[in-house]
Amino acid sequence: MFQEEWQPLNIGLLLHLHRLLWSETAYPGGQLKTDDNLVVDRSPDGSTTVRFVPVPAARTAEYLTDLIERYRAAHADARHHPVLLVGLFVLDLLAIHPFADGNGRVARALTNALLIDAGYEVCRWVSLEQLIADSADQYYAALLRSTDDWHDDRADPWPWLSYFVDVLASAYQVFARRAASDRSGGTKQDRVRTHVLRHAAPVFRLADIRTALPGISDQTIRLVLEELKGERKVSPEGTGRGAVWRRMPEL
Repeated sequence: MFQEEWQPLNIGLLLHLHRLLWSETAYPGGQLKTDDNLVVDRSPDGSTTVRFVPVPAARTAEYLTDLIERYRAAHADARHHPVLLVGLFVLDLLAIHPFADGNGRVARALTNALLIDAGYEVCRWVSLEQLIADSADQYYAALLRSTDDWHDDRADPWPWLSYFVDVLASAYQVFARRAASDRSGGTKQDRVRTHVLRHAAPVFRLADIRTALPGISDQTIRLVLEELKGERKVSPEGTGRGAVWRRMPEL
């Protein structure tokens, strides 16, 4: 998507991407933050807890320039795995937090572009954004652990990198399941049944089936799940958004 636009990687590209992401809103995208910002947790009662203090606004351009130069040099040197370099770039970008709003969205869009450039093109077909949203608790926990002592240059990047690599691996697993499903033939109901019984996790959501089998309606998925429920091969648990299905052990 950004393959022609993001070369070379520079601050101008980040501003351009930020502007594109906000182009359909009234928000003035395409500019670095002018005031210092904080990364906070908001409780249901409205109170906030500071999770991280990003780089001051006055030094944002300086830090971004240094980050981009270090990434490009490390990428050209080719001594380290490109996935780790992309993960480290994203970690530092989120720690710098260069925009008043939209930092996560810019970081995830750049993640796609940098991974594609490094030859990891799975994000063309599988949404890393959705995988991150589905594992939001792990995302924030890993980010919190790896930004601790970041300003003192003593942060441990491995909690974040482990999470980052796991998300990418999950994307390839989703892609493999979709490819296997497409080769399986049969009706749409047959494909749902095969996926649920052979490929789905022991506990899964309807949304997981929808993601794994694009082009098959929720109505068809629900129909098959009800049939499998009647056959005592799956069992529903919970209701609403929290509802899941559990595959039953074979007798």
